[in-house]
Amino acid sequence: MRAQLRTCFVAAGLALALLTAGCVVGGPQLLTPQQKLDGLRAVTPAMLSDPAPSDWLQWGRTQDGHNFSPLRQINRNNVADLRPAWSVPLAHGLSMPTPIVHDGVMFLQTSPDTVLALDASNGSLLWRFAHVPAGVDSTMKMGLSLSGDKVLVPTSDLHVIALDAHTGEKVWDHEIALSPPAKNRARFGLRSAPQIVGDKVLQGVTASNGPGGGFIVGLDLASGRELWRFHTIPRPGEPGGETWNGVELEKRTGGSVWHQGTYDPDLNLVYYGVAPTYDTGLLRQSSNVDGMTTDALYTNSTLALDPDTGRLVWQYQHMANDQWDLDWVFERQIARIMWNGRSRKVVMNVGKMGILDVLDAATGAYLFSLDAGTQNVIEAIDPVSGAKTINPLRLPDPARPTVVCPGPSGARSWPPTSFSAKAGVLFVPITEWCMGMSKDGYALLSAAGAGLTAADHPDAVADGKMGRLQAMDIFGRKLSWRHDLEAPISTSVLATEGGIVFAGDIAPSLKAFDDRDGKLIWQASLDGLPTSSIITYAVGGRQYVALVEGMSNNHVSDLRRRFAAFRKSRGGEVVPAPGGAAVRVFGLP
Repeated sequence: MRAQLRTCFVAAGLALALLTAGCVVGGPQLLTPQQKLDGLRAVTPAMLSDPAPSDWLQWGRTQDGHNFSPLRQINRNNVADLRPAWSVPLAHGLSMPTPIVHDGVMFLQTSPDTVLALDASNGSLLWRFAHVPAGVDSTMKMGLSLSGDKVLVPTSDLHVIALDAHTGEKVWDHEIALSPPAKNRARFGLRSAPQIVGDKVLQGVTASNGPGGGFIVGLDLASGRELWRFHTIPRPGEPGGETWNGVELEKRTGGSVWHQGTYDPDLNLVYYGVAPTYDTGLLRQSSNVDGMTTDALYTNSTLALDPDTGRLVWQYQHMANDQWDLDWVFERQIARIMWNGRSRKVVMNVGKMGILDVLDAATGAYLFSLDAGTQNVIEAIDPVSGAKTINPLRLPDPARPTVVCPGPSGARSWPPTSFSAKAGVLFVPITEWCMGMSKDGYALLSAAGAGLTAADHPDAVADGKMGRLQAMDIFGRKLSWRHDLEAPISTSVLATEGGIVFAGDIAPSLKAFDDRDGKLIWQASLDGLPTSSIITYAVGGRQYVALVEGMSNNHVSDLRRRFAAFRKSRGGEVVPAPGGAAVRVFGLP
């Protein structure tokens, strides 16, 4: 059987070539579920480095995190014909997943701590694995990873599990231990998909209120054994330890690694972003002790680590002493640009304020920034160092209420951006909203006792639109087109070689835009709020677009609540999405 299937896959090479050329070819062969699973090839490092156009093997599709697809059967000329292909209902719960697809099999982690293997051409169930977390509820997670014949799974109770991709049976199960002074496992969590680098599995750990802060572990792919650990909050006496105002390690919290890492095989470096702390009051006033600062490394920093050892190669802090929970934690995309007349490899990321910072990938040297123009915290950015000058009127002070833009969920949040390397354009989902900081409101942060309340963004008030799809011209170092949307985007954006940018919003709908000018060229209503990364893949010569709807996570809950209040304040009506959770897939006729 395996020999016969190999022949089928070789024959399918012609179909794949026609597909990437924009041609429609014949449908998938009729395979039994077991034949479908038997046909799964082992995922090699070469596949992860250069995935087949038909596959979506990992978060962001490629190791550089571009979140871009070379498929172009669906293009700006025929996307108007896109229609539902299949859907599968899911149990409702907390999730923000990226489905992954290999050789026509879709792997999806959903709530509660459940992994599904589905036939990616029709949604039929191939196998199901459920993990029962020990003493904790299911938590929000972004996805899975593939390597060899394994599916790597993060769990709600701090385990990383390897499953057999053909059967769903458990291969190994590693429980991540805490480091002193941490004791309460409930204060730590796993949210990002595991990152595969060679023979290692890298996993970031969140620690919003965990003593000692977050960390990254490197595990042995074959056994799950921990090989190294990097703490994102330096210990007293370590380099960077002096940036925590002299407070003891027990009181140093945050530094979560809750978003995805990326990998550059040429430099052999992995890049991660680090979140701020919520205990901001400890950093509000200087201790006036010689040699101590309030910068709070490595919060809001880019870390470049050696994946073999976990050694820190370089770090760059985008904003020191964050008093607003405005993370710079998101994906670090790796790209090449022309700089001073020569090609230069860079790492770039967009923080919650909608500001893009671009760094040299080898050294961390600052190059330039782009501001989407929706924030009011940063007054100026030093063109040499990238250091940010804070508007003092936006610092939290209960005695002086102020409005800060954006709100704590960010002008952009976890939904990934998409980068077209050929055009040099980054597509960014933006929400226009703000927050009031005063003695009243939600006590998310400890800074000077200031609470948070909802506040409308002046731009949204002016045009009645909270959402925006923003194109940034990285090669030209300037903002490009923008498309303002009534409803905010709640998914990743996905650009393709077909000239399309896909995005889902809380209207709720899935939309397609022309990548040249942002013109809306197609949309489809959804039953539930879209809550996942969008992917595209191909099976049997047919291209599909997939996303998950109806699941919950902090970001989409905030968007739904604030958008409903905003619409109501303007005399509008918000009709709740009636549908349950499901994976929804679209294709051409």
